[in-house]
Amino acid sequence: MSNQSAFAEYESEDRMSKLIQKSKDSPFVPIGMAGFFGVAALGAYNYKNRGKMTTSIYLMQLRVAAQGTVVGALCLGLVYSMASRYLFKKDSSTDENNH
Repeated sequence: MSNQSAFAEYESEDRMSKLIQKSKDSPFVPIGMAGFFGVAALGAYNYKNRGKMTTSIYLMQLRVAAQGTVVGALCLGLVYSMASRYLFKKDSSTDENNH
């Protein structure tokens, strides 16, 4: 029994370390995940106040809102990385050629 718990503990640490590494590489991924869970929690909370809207339509709109939040965060991350790579960083290759 201790072997199974040790294996599960190793596996969970491995997943957590992968998530931490992914967060360091691209910080907008956890922001997108947090946005997704935030929209999902807000939708679950507001489910009672949906009015005369059917459940299937409400869940479809909630899914689109959650996916839009994730895609928006990833697009912002892409724009940020491209801007920092191409617009805001000085080109060191031209400085090396001049000296």
